[in-house]
Amino acid sequence: MKSKEATVIGSAGIVQTQHVELFTDGSCLPLDCGASLAPVRVAYETYGQLNETASNAILICHALSGNAHAAGRNHPDERKPGWWDDYIGPGKPYDTNRFFVICSNNLGGCDGTTGPSSINPKTGKPFGLSFPMITIGDMVRLQKALMDHLGIKQLLAVAGGSMGGMHAMQWVLDFPDAVRASIIIASTPRLSAQNIAFNAVARQAIMVDPNFNNGDYYEAEKPIHGLALARMMAHITYLSEKGLHDKFGRRLQDRKELSYGFENDFAVESYLHYQGSTFVHQFDANTYIYITKAMDYFDPFPDPETTGKRLKPVTAKILVMSFDTDWRFDTSRSKELVKILNWHRKNVTFEQFSSPYGHDAFLLDAPLFKQSLASFLQRLHQEITLHGEGNGKA
Repeated sequence: MKSKEATVIGSAGIVQTQHVELFTDGSCLPLDCGASLAPVRVAYETYGQLNETASNAILICHALSGNAHAAGRNHPDERKPGWWDDYIGPGKPYDTNRFFVICSNNLGGCDGTTGPSSINPKTGKPFGLSFPMITIGDMVRLQKALMDHLGIKQLLAVAGGSMGGMHAMQWVLDFPDAVRASIIIASTPRLSAQNIAFNAVARQAIMVDPNFNNGDYYEAEKPIHGLALARMMAHITYLSEKGLHDKFGRRLQDRKELSYGFENDFAVESYLHYQGSTFVHQFDANTYIYITKAMDYFDPFPDPETTGKRLKPVTAKILVMSFDTDWRFDTSRSKELVKILNWHRKNVTFEQFSSPYGHDAFLLDAPLFKQSLASFLQRLHQEITLHGEGNGKA
């Protein structure tokens, strides 16, 4: 029976981004490249209340350009709410009447978590390209340290789309006893050669910018032209051909006739320039090249022997979801993951949804997708309630 609270759909309200410094007690965050970091600052937000047994916590993992601000508003006049506000809040799939939801900015990020733009304590200057190479595993290791800091021994679920889905997969492999369920959305067990090629071109666009200065640009002009180009190209891959056609077609922008020049004749050109020009004010070029490289490296199942060893201790329920017009990480990539999990007799469920919005569909208001998410999460909540692990408020 649904609680009265769960039927009321509302906002997460005014939310403050919190910060914590981890690895300050002489320990370091070990990285897959062999280096280590300390201290490491983490930006995160929380929504809802952690119950007495800390059994209702859900970690939300963001995509490449996201941050810790997943829901609500940081101040009353903020123009837009957090990036997953449609999904997190009272009565929404990640129902904050029931769940304690956490979202942290990734290691290597530029929104409050230690990354290339952070000050290197050894030099007093921004790391730039002296920041060590990082992987998805390193990012998850830092997320685990944050959960330990918050007193959460086992997450009810880890969920994420795109790169966030890689995090959700890495969690069940690296910390199988620390997560009950993993929700992997519009993601992939490894990047294809085409995906890696897109990332390589994006990095080159940044690194050939005259202002890149080998990553040391924080006290001078920034490589905004290269970063804008990288974003414009990537943004095309986040949309579907149908979505672009329906939205723009061959419509002209602020003109009635072709210019017969190299101006922005078409509305889609103007749209992409807008996406690129706004992105450079929100994101750091070095973070972009580090995180795309981390995505390139992600490959948890490189061969049958490794796959078997990594999956043997996994007991989590795994929900894999995809969208039919996503060509960045198309449905075949999700099915590849499901096939691997099925071969190893894991508890996996797969759902594909129809949407005209391509890879970005998981960020938008999609009723059937939302309903499936909510049902899966409600079942998880019923399990902890039936086993006496909840707070008894639902």
